[in-house]
Amino acid sequence: MENKSEFDIEFRSVTKRYGDVTAVTDVNLQLERGAFVALLGPSGCGKTTCLRMIGGFEQPSEGTVSVGGEAMNGVPPYRRPVNMVFQHYALFPHFDVETNIAYGLRQIRPRLSDAEIRRRVGEALEMVHLGKFAQRRIHEMSGGQQQRVALARAIVNRPRVLLLDEPLAALDKKLRIAMQIELQNLHRELGITFLLVTHDQEEALSMSDRVCVMNAGRIVQFASPQEIYDNPADLFVADFVGKTNRLPVSIETTDGRTGSARLNNGASILLDRPSGIRSGAATLSIRPESIRLLAAGSNGGQLTGRVTHRIFLGASAEYSISVPGVGDILVFADRVAGGPADLFDPGAEVELQIDPDAPRIFYD
Repeated sequence: MENKSEFDIEFRSVTKRYGDVTAVTDVNLQLERGAFVALLGPSGCGKTTCLRMIGGFEQPSEGTVSVGGEAMNGVPPYRRPVNMVFQHYALFPHFDVETNIAYGLRQIRPRLSDAEIRRRVGEALEMVHLGKFAQRRIHEMSGGQQQRVALARAIVNRPRVLLLDEPLAALDKKLRIAMQIELQNLHRELGITFLLVTHDQEEALSMSDRVCVMNAGRIVQFASPQEIYDNPADLFVADFVGKTNRLPVSIETTDGRTGSARLNNGASILLDRPSGIRSGAATLSIRPESIRLLAAGSNGGQLTGRVTHRIFLGASAEYSISVPGVGDILVFADRVAGGPADLFDPGAEVELQIDPDAPRIFYD
């Protein structure tokens, strides 16, 4: 199939219903060739349903799903230029590694020669660093090795799009981080479009070029990882992607660019938003790492409070600060080299310093 479009995947007004339940609502999406995109959202948001519609395991109730400019509605999975790596890999336990990877190649018509199959299987094994494991049985492989076998089986057919359905969920943290790097390297080497479904925010932000955040069957924001994190489209994105403090305030402004936010305890936070602000009730979203902790009496902070909890993380610490009239505020603080003296103990009084451009404003 010749690629007639600059987009490898397109959703045009796609809706998917299961009886009275609408899983996906009027989704429009375009993924450029060679992109690495993460579909991110909570359970039940519709991300896996979108992936399955691309793979051909589900059909849209309305709208069109296209791959490489060709409409895929009604086309069975085995006739689509896509392959999927499932969460539980779906390997054949009674086959060895080589036979698992070669299975899809042996279904191609007209048939490939045995020599061509061996060559392509060998190439796929080398890509995932399993060249010496061709004859190994699946049950003899570790979880990470099985994940690599599943990847090799998916790429050996040279798909236009590789679909990844939470492929790292079953791995421990250390191995998951290692496989994130492997997937990024594999994406650069192959140059094909990767679409990853995950509910792990860190995984989505660290691996992909673009992130598509979904909620309740709809796309909420589609942007770069940095844009998603630094400029969330709404409070759902701000809450779901990373951690944030939500503070109800009353905005006071005179010029539409600068102003102040008055909190429930009467304290005021200066605001500087070049994109414009307006007066009225609002909610401030402030990332924990955007707040600086100062010792009590520094007179450099807008808020004062008391440390109620501290979680030591080695290079940093996570604090919960109780601010009278406001509530608990979460703060992440990088440690200063030199020992434990840079840490605030539970019970300590502190000041919170917030830069004018740190808060994101969401109006009620």
